[in-house]
Formats: sequence, structure tokens, C-alpha cells
Amino acid sequence: MTLHSLRAGLLATTLLATSLGAAQAATYMRGNSGDPETLDQHKTSTTVEAHIMRDLYEGLVIYDNKAKVVPGVAESWEVNDDGTVYTFNLRDNAKWSNGDPVTAGDFVFSLNRIMDPATGAKYANILYPIAGAEGINKGEGGELGVKALDDHTLEITLAQATPYFLELLTHQTGLPLHPGTVEAHGKDFVQPGIMVSNGAFTLESFTPNDKIVLTKNPNFHDADNVALDSVHYLPFEDRANCARRFEAAEVQSCDDIATEQLPDLTSRLGDQVVVTPYLGTYYYGLNTARDPISDVRVRQALSMVIDREFLAEEIWGGAMLPAYSLVPPGISNYVDEPPMLDYADLPMLDREDAALALLAEAGYGPDNPIEIEISYNASENHKNTATAIASMWEPLGVSVAYNVRDISAHYAMLRDEKNHDVARAGWIGDYSDPQNFLFLNRADNPGFNYGNYNNPEYDALLDKAAGTVDLEERAAILAEAEELFLRDLPQMPLLYYSSMNLVSDKLQGWEPNIQDVHGSRFISISE
Repeated sequence: MTLHSLRAGLLATTLLATSLGAAQAATYMRGNSGDPETLDQHKTSTTVEAHIMRDLYEGLVIYDNKAKVVPGVAESWEVNDDGTVYTFNLRDNAKWSNGDPVTAGDFVFSLNRIMDPATGAKYANILYPIAGAEGINKGEGGELGVKALDDHTLEITLAQATPYFLELLTHQTGLPLHPGTVEAHGKDFVQPGIMVSNGAFTLESFTPNDKIVLTKNPNFHDADNVALDSVHYLPFEDRANCARRFEAAEVQSCDDIATEQLPDLTSRLGDQVVVTPYLGTYYYGLNTARDPISDVRVRQALSMVIDREFLAEEIWGGAMLPAYSLVPPGISNYVDEPPMLDYADLPMLDREDAALALLAEAGYGPDNPIEIEISYNASENHKNTATAIASMWEPLGVSVAYNVRDISAHYAMLRDEKNHDVARAGWIGDYSDPQNFLFLNRADNPGFNYGNYNNPEYDALLDKAAGTVDLEERAAILAEAEELFLRDLPQMPLLYYSSMNLVSDKLQGWEPNIQDVHGSRFISISE
């Protein structure tokens, strides 16, 4: 080979290596609505965390990019005739990021950990359909209906048939843990450099208020089909800031949009603004343990005068729908005509008159005005909503103060302290079934019962529905429970969600869906 040929060959090789390096360095800069409170899958409770957990771990089953339940670690499964025993066949090539095989025993360990009262999992009750789960989680002892038949066969026995059980397993609470790492490091297993995960990505770094960096997991069983080299999660509680970074091409997606920006962004960015129906309800928790909110007449009066149509169109720019029920429309396994607040169709003037009468009956009015504090997590959308509602309450003689926290502190207060009068909350369905919304108000669900609701009749109806296999009969029981909820109104439904995303036209594989789930493993970036 001549010197010229050698140089040419070296140059070609260098250019090829540079080209391949550039192709492999696909980094997804992903806007997220805040920092996670935790990366412990047994202690997470928000969509902010769910997006990240979905990238780090893989459960028995997963949502694909269209929110369809598909195989995850389990490549197949069988269900017995009465729907109470699920047998999962785990794929042979499922591995942890350290190279260990993912076994059925790992899921046995993880499911027992979330039910252990010492873990303090606020969301453990989502898996109560598993036999023995509720008793264990409540400190009553017993044995969990989860068994490793061998390393690649997991058997889960349910207390009773649960039509939506596979969807439950797509939730972050069903994600596995690496037993050796948890046992060796305790709560520090979530730290970069320690965490061992089994998903498409691993945790490289976590800098609060800056970014979380995930890198591709070469031991992931489907790594060959993962196009991204890394994912950077950037926290944006200020949605407008995320939009600015998006327009500057510094992020490729934002998982929410400030509603006042929606028309302008749509006009300038076109199809990169993606608004999709979403299985969720935006509501206010009304603390029934505190006066004067403890009086149902006060709660109903406050609800009556809220112009939800105004909130949906003017405050949220058409990105939300008015809500007069807790369970959102379009949900599976429910009655054809779900219950609603009975003043939904009344003119606002009539509703104001009825509200004033209720307050007078409760002993409140100009001579005995009501002072209420609205708590919400920092966001222009939540601020504008609270301000508008305060204005609507003025004719009732209600004066409002505000308490604004970041998202982690706000939800920690709601779950643990509950020192609020009225507090902004939202619930996105983990699975498409009304039980997933109605269970929030059980007396034995303090982590999500932001209204401190305690109605044995309501709880009994949910228990009855849980033991009913016939779907139509079950739907009728759940509707009866929602009627009680709307009568007592411990939480005030305001709006039904739509998901609002900014999505770069360079992102491929990002599909709009009712659950708003977008695992990074399905996404690639085109030039």
C-alpha cells in the first residue's frame, strides 16, 4: 500500500468512526414537570416520577408507545378459568444492568417489600388484589400470593378476579428491585453508581433542580432496538421556561404547556403542539376535618359557584373539559350514564342563589364570613385557576389566601400532614377503570384521601364491587359509590385533563395516547 493510500485509508476510517460516534450519541433532552421526590419505585406517586421509572425499569408487562399492554420481562402468561391465578413465563435473556439474570424470585422479593408496612409505601394498595396483600400491608401478617415456581416462572394468586390486573402491573409499583443491592445499601439503592436497574436505561447522575442523566443499558434484553444513547430529564415546574428551551432546540419535548401560551404556540409550532384526551381529573381536596369545610353545605356551596366552563376555556385555553364528576368520561368498565353533580346543567345565577342559601343555612354570610386558604404547587396554570376560583367565591363573602409550594413539598403535605383547607390535586388514571378514581376516598387510604373522607357506606360499596365478577353489576355498584361521593363532596372535581405536550418533529416513535405514556426506549431522533 502506498503512503497516499495509507493516509486515505486512515482518513476514511477516522471519518467513519466519527460518523458512527455521532450516530451513537443520540441524546434525548426531555422536559419533565419537576424533580422526582424519590426514585424508589415503592414510594413514588406522581407522573413526574413515573416517566423516569418507566425508563429505568421493566415490569412483567409494560405499556408500549400507544399505551397498549404488551410483554415486558414476562414474554407470555396464562390465567386460570376463574381469573384468580396468573402464571408468568419470564424471558431467558432478561438481565439486570450489572449482568445478573432477572428471576421470578426478584419479583417475589419486590412485591413482598412493597407490602411490608416498614417500607411505608403510600401506593401499596394498588396491588391489594393480590392474595394476602392487604393484610400484610396493614400489619396483620399472612402470606403474599406470589410464588417463584422456578427462576423463569412466577405465579401470582389474586384474592378475587380483577379484570384490570395486567394494567396494574404496568404501574411503577409493580417494577422489580435488585434484591442484593437493596439488601446491601438500604435506602441508598436509588443513588447513581449504586442503583441496579433492568430497563432500557441506567441512572448515571441526578443533580436536583438541574437534570437527571440516564444512559443506555447494554444488558437490556432489547438493547439492539433502543436507538437512544442517553436521556436527560430536565425539571420544569415553569412550563413557559420549558417552551422557551424547546423553541431554542435545547429540549426535544415538554410534558406540559402553560395554557395561556397554547394558542400562540399552536400558531407558531403547528403539529409540534400535541393535545390529546387524557384519563385524568383535576380537583380540589376539601379538608372535611377542618371547619368550616367540615360542613357539607359549605363544600357544596363552594362547588356550585365555580364556573367550570370558564376555567376550561379561558384559564386553560380549551385544553381541559369541565368536570362534574370524579370519574372521567370514556373510562372502561362503567355505566353508560355515570352520575354527575346535580347542578351541572343549572344556570350560574341559579347556582349562586342556591349556594348563598346553603351558606346562610350553615350560619355563614356577611356577618360571619369564611376565610379559606387555597394550597397549590407552583405553576402558572394552578395559580391562574386558584385566582379565578377566589374571584368566583367573592359573592359568597369568602376571602382567600394562598399557600404555594414546589410539587414535592405540596404532595408531601397532602399525603402526610393534611394541614390544608382547600388544596389543588390531580389524578391520572393508572388503569382504565373507575375503581382507580373512587379508591382515592377510602378512609383506609390516607395517602391519597386528601379530603379526610370517612364514610363506611362508601367503603362498603367499594368492597362489594371488589367482590363482584360480573362487570355490569360491578359498574352499577361503583356508580352508587360515586353518587355518595358527589353528595358528600370531600374532593371537588373541576376539570378533566387533556395531555398537552411539545414534541419536536425530530422525535420518532412518540405516539399520543390516553395514558400519556412515552417510554424513551421506543423513541429515536432523526436529523
